[in-house]
Amino acid sequence: MEVQWNGVQALRLHPPHTATSLIFCLLLGVWSAQALEMSVGKIPFLEAVNGSTVMLPCIYSSCIGIKNLYFNWQFNDNGTMQRVCESVIASEEVVPDVSIYRDRVEFVGKNHEHNISILLWNITFEDQGQYTCFGRNPKEKGKNHSAIFTLYVVDELRVVDNTLTIMIASAVGGAIALLMGFMLLKNFTLFVLAKLEENNKECLVTSSGIDNTENGLSGSKADTKSTPKKK
Repeated sequence: MEVQWNGVQALRLHPPHTATSLIFCLLLGVWSAQALEMSVGKIPFLEAVNGSTVMLPCIYSSCIGIKNLYFNWQFNDNGTMQRVCESVIASEEVVPDVSIYRDRVEFVGKNHEHNISILLWNITFEDQGQYTCFGRNPKEKGKNHSAIFTLYVVDELRVVDNTLTIMIASAVGGAIALLMGFMLLKNFTLFVLAKLEENNKECLVTSSGIDNTENGLSGSKADTKSTPKKK
């Protein structure tokens, strides 16, 4: 008995590695989309003079947005984390009401473009150390994220001696100029030698033609004498 399948198409099975790659990409995309990132910039440290005012930068980013994002700044005081300020950001458009726990601290980020930076006024040597910008997004089921910024307080900024750098740059520049001069001299010498060789070839050709003329060889202009007839 022959069985017929009407209106049903056989499923096409893809190779196992294709399905595995697809699952891996999906998992990777979901993970990266949910990750909250806290950043203090490409240079996570600052050297400032005692008595000056500095800004400690921090911004957050999330591909899935935020809702009631909790953040704070903490100062590492010889291993003891002291809270500098904290707040909850209801949404990306809301300016948070920040609670500040240390003197001479001002919240200047205002949540503008995800900015939650703070300002330290009239810093002292006691303000030197590591500051942690911490964030937790409830959309990520309570995962914690942070970034560390280090502040160095000095009496005066060090003057960087660029003498060695200038010497190295001058030496490199001189070497490059010498190499270029050598290449130009080499090319000019080769050009002169080629011209001399060309002139020598012309002289040889001319001299050969003169010799042929004087010797009465074929192609010369010398008169040929007829052989006398025998009587």
